[in-house]
Amino acid sequence: MGSSSTYFFAAISLIWLLMCASSINAQLTPTFYAKSCPKLLNIVRATMAKSVAKEPRIGASILRLFFHDCFVNGCDASVLLEDTPTFKGEKNAYPNQNSLRGFKLMDILKRNVEAICKATVSCSDILALAARDSVVLLGGPSWTVPLGRKDTRTASESAANANLPPATANLATLISLFASKNLTARDMTALSGAHTIGMARCTTFRSRIYNEANSINATFATSKMATCPSVGGDNNLAPLDMSTSNHFDNGYFKTLMAKQGLLHSDQELFNGGSQDAWVRLYAKSNYAFAQDFVAAMVKMGNISPLTGFNGEIRKHCRFLNQ
Repeated sequence: MGSSSTYFFAAISLIWLLMCASSINAQLTPTFYAKSCPKLLNIVRATMAKSVAKEPRIGASILRLFFHDCFVNGCDASVLLEDTPTFKGEKNAYPNQNSLRGFKLMDILKRNVEAICKATVSCSDILALAARDSVVLLGGPSWTVPLGRKDTRTASESAANANLPPATANLATLISLFASKNLTARDMTALSGAHTIGMARCTTFRSRIYNEANSINATFATSKMATCPSVGGDNNLAPLDMSTSNHFDNGYFKTLMAKQGLLHSDQELFNGGSQDAWVRLYAKSNYAFAQDFVAAMVKMGNISPLTGFNGEIRKHCRFLNQ
């Protein structure tokens, strides 16, 4: 009898361990919330549609928020966490400070999801869906978003400073930073096409328009000087893609070919280097750009997600659960 009991409990223990291992190593899947929150996609899309209709720029802000989340220790909503007396987040990292936007919209998205599916959907998954919907609502391609991420209980300002590409980066640095996230140079160039929407602050492009005469269209540079004086006006804004700043298309690549990349890091993609051919292709074919952008977004969304028993489902995206 004792032997039978031992085998029985051993079998139960083995099953439990296998379940734990399966959960810990769980893969993201588009159907993760099919039963637990079937209205999730509709809730996020409706909230985003209302916000983007009111302010198109918020779509670019949410897309950038997702990028800045994934590039710092994975897509885990660390970028959303606030500093507290006992916790330091990433919002004051140099690439994020006075720059990232969309936190209030994330609060609204989380509140709307919680109203229907309490303590079920992670902030990191909500952000991933909102980023996709931002692109779609601004006229860009759609894709199926793998889901099942958990929210981290940690953040790293130092990792944000080290891993997020600065506007001053050269091509070699850009390729290296993306390669460290298992993203190819082709992925990098396609993802950079997100700069077809959104704005940049004067402080990020001042040096380019005043000091890079050899790689910038002179008329374009002069026109930006009215917005960005040599001294002051650090927070003045200019569109990253002057032609279609509120429409997601391949216009960004056409600006690069015309030497009208607003940031130094933008123009590095088309300056006699290894990415010139991809820029030419994307400028010529919006279809080719859309295909590669979608593939790269899915890859980026799979950077080091927390799944299974790792992480948590935050009650409020700005703060850890107590």
